[in-house]
Amino acid sequence: MRDIPLPRRPFGYFVHHQGRGHAERCAALLAALPADRPVTIFCARDDIFPALPGHVEILRIPSLFERGGAETDMDQIETPETLHCAPLGWPGIRQAMGTMAAWFASADPALMICDVSAEIAQLARICSVPHVKILQHGARDDAGHQAAYAGAAGLLAPFAAELAQPDWQAFAHKIHFAPGLGVTAGPSGDRTAARHALGLDHDRPVALVLSGAGGTGFSQAPLGVAARAFPGWTWLTIGKLQEEWHATEGRNLTSKGWVDDPETHVAAADLVISSTGNTTCAQVLTAGRPWIVVPEWRYFDEQRLKAEALDRAGAALHLPHLPSSAQSWRAAVTQAMARHDPARQARLISADPAAAAARWLERLSDDLWGAEPLSLHPVQGAHA
Repeated sequence: MRDIPLPRRPFGYFVHHQGRGHAERCAALLAALPADRPVTIFCARDDIFPALPGHVEILRIPSLFERGGAETDMDQIETPETLHCAPLGWPGIRQAMGTMAAWFASADPALMICDVSAEIAQLARICSVPHVKILQHGARDDAGHQAAYAGAAGLLAPFAAELAQPDWQAFAHKIHFAPGLGVTAGPSGDRTAARHALGLDHDRPVALVLSGAGGTGFSQAPLGVAARAFPGWTWLTIGKLQEEWHATEGRNLTSKGWVDDPETHVAAADLVISSTGNTTCAQVLTAGRPWIVVPEWRYFDEQRLKAEALDRAGAALHLPHLPSSAQSWRAAVTQAMARHDPARQARLISADPAAAAARWLERLSDDLWGAEPLSLHPVQGAHA
């Protein structure tokens, strides 16, 4: 009588619900895992995910930082340096953490993937569950982040090794780099086809201003200045904008808001001005366009340090804020166009980062718990 193979132990996956990037890279990674690897996602929203494979379930948990109305604030009790957002007296946080701890006990998971929360990473470690922490840019030398990194079985970085921060050397041995995870990679988008799809003039230069879903977006007024500084260009904005009563928009500036095909807009552009969210960066690197990066405010200066890394790598021109005059706009655009190097941008993206990352997770699980059957296909040309 043949032995019946035991089912694989599940992976857990916490997904932060701010923006879209966390959910998009989660979906890409889970689609590349073996179909017999069950996965349970914990997230405060279930409507931000692209299509998920059949071996994945989502358990909604309360938000860890949004009020539900039943909180009893105890702000007089100081927060220890090992924690970031752990207010006392919040029943939603108790419910969320209790749901995950109960699942740890009942499901006996092989790994918990955390994207992202230092507290949940530490919860997994306290519950004796090995965790993989998604690594993000930023000034994260605080005790909370360092505890999450030190206690992790592995760190998954959804960008190229060339964008690593110098202060990551202490844990470099357990980082897996997955450049472009969550974004469909491939050859640069066809500019002619993209302009035809968007109804744009094929001969007129196009500047695209792109901000993601994780923040409040760029201010409207500086973009009116930019459009007036380049009257022969078409200026488009997609994503959120901060409206301002004194903004003067010319006829060559169109604000489209949220669109379902940002990659088509990027492909149509001669110049991209964007914030530095992970998905946004991967989309522009994939298209290989001249690029100005202007970081938005984020916790721990995440976008600022990402912008600095892109500038160091020669992939983009980093500006601390949008130019404030026509003269400074013309200088910035001239510099960005002159230093553009599509070959450098291409080196920062991978052909199939999800498959390579899935293989790494499976090997990590096997190393920790003993080998299990592996059914992933070989990856061609993927970075590791």
